[in-house]
Formats: sequence, structure tokens, C-alpha cells
Amino acid sequence: MIEIVTEFVVKKGDRGQFELSYGPGGAWSELFARSPGFRGTTLLRDEKDSNRYLTIDLWDSETLRAQWLVENNSEFEALIASFTDRTEAMKVLGTFRVLAEGTVRPKSIGHRSRRTKSR
Repeated sequence: MIEIVTEFVVKKGDRGQFELSYGPGGAWSELFARSPGFRGTTLLRDEKDSNRYLTIDLWDSETLRAQWLVENNSEFEALIASFTDRTEAMKVLGTFRVLAEGTVRPKSIGHRSRRTKSR
């Protein structure tokens, strides 16, 4: 699995539309969902700069992603062009290989720590 990380700086007043486009059921996920190698997108907003976002696109492989981009280039380019009106900057930060995934267990409700008694 690979993840493509992209940074966007969105124009003031366009955050809502940008989030709708990248959110569940948005134009981005609808376009990529047609590829069997695409696994999803994560949208992150910077806590200190609310106009700055990261997207993380998860793919089975770079080969499947590249093949899909070649086959759907005109639709992809049109989608990117539609984001140009809403963004000040867009930069692909890199392609990262997934080496490991972790799971965080939720805290138990009412859990008490056990203490051993010293004798």
C-alpha cells in the first residue's frame, strides 16, 4: 500500500466547498472510487492555520495509481482545475509506502488499575 500526501492552502471563504469536495461522497472520492486500486482519502485541517489542509490518498500500489491516472487523465485534470479557483497553493509532499499500521484501544469505562499488595 502507498499513500500520496498533498498539501493545499485554501482561499478564505472557500473552506466549506473544499471540504465538501474532499469529504465523503465528494467529487474527489467519487472520481477515484471507480479505480479498484483506490482505498480512500483522509482529509486533515491544520489546527493552527484553518486554510491549510493535507489529503492522504491510499492506493494498493503506485502502478495501479499511475495506470488509473493515464486512463482517466482528462477527468483528473478537470477536477484539479476546479480546485484551482478555491486554492492558493497545492503541493504533493510525497508518496509514502505503508510499513505498519497500528490500532489504538479505547480507554475502558470504569477501569480501575490493579495494585499488587506488598507483603
